[in-house]
Amino acid sequence: MNLNQLETLITISKTMSFRKAGELLNLTQPAVSAQIKSLEDEFKTVLIDRNQPVTLTDSGRIFLEHAELILHTVEDMKERLNDLNHTPQGHIHLGTTTSIAIQILPRVLSYFQNQFPLIKTTIHSMTTSQIMHSVENGTIDIGITYLFEKQPSLESSVLYYDTFELVVSPNHPLSRYAHVPIERLHDISLIMLSPETAGRRFVDQIFKQLNITPQIVMELSSSEEVKRMVELNLGAAIISKMSIANELRLGTLKMVKVHELEISHPVGVIYKSGRYLSSALHQFLLDLKGMQEIQFIGSE
Repeated sequence: MNLNQLETLITISKTMSFRKAGELLNLTQPAVSAQIKSLEDEFKTVLIDRNQPVTLTDSGRIFLEHAELILHTVEDMKERLNDLNHTPQGHIHLGTTTSIAIQILPRVLSYFQNQFPLIKTTIHSMTTSQIMHSVENGTIDIGITYLFEKQPSLESSVLYYDTFELVVSPNHPLSRYAHVPIERLHDISLIMLSPETAGRRFVDQIFKQLNITPQIVMELSSSEEVKRMVELNLGAAIISKMSIANELRLGTLKMVKVHELEISHPVGVIYKSGRYLSSALHQFLLDLKGMQEIQFIGSE
């Protein structure tokens, strides 16, 4: 057994295709098949059901779990050995929401990569709950997300504060108002974030407390999708104020204040308690925590 074989199995589990796995790994399909066959012969079990679509057998799922642990251990060893050179280097997997990735990370990563060119950063876009779970199980190294819940297994540090605001198209009937009572939301069509997102959970909680039944006409997974639909005047929405800075500046969206929504929510960085911090990760966390709030929320 070698590490390449483990990487091949993991790639097949993600692509559900020998051909696609070969393309990603720059291997021929026969080479991919040969690596898997070699593993199956060595461990005397069938790891992959070759019927279409390709799936892992029960043995394959157990093998996959251990393969991921082995590769993670090897990556950790490489980071520790590299750290002996005292030069921050390595690979950081960072999870964040789409809106944070678009609004915040460009300026952060631009500075960081100029200072530390040997550090590679991969961004994974996901919901807040997925970020928490992925940091906890080690799939990603750190997350930048809303800190609604404190978890003992995770370390966190607040970077800045955000609010959720009602936004409409300039052509929407509410656009002529600076403020509206939350009761007005009974009567308008709303485009909502999907239920698993942090913003949606906050809005649902407010509506429940005030006995408001929203008229939901659309649910979307990211703030970017929601903004585009609101710009088309297909409904109003409640989304992160940080995510609409550019649209407000361009005049494609109008923000309407609702008193009950004016609650500040901390946005911060999280990582697993007690985990080894490579030089790359340690430096990235130092830089993030050292940035002033205005560096996150300032205009482009």
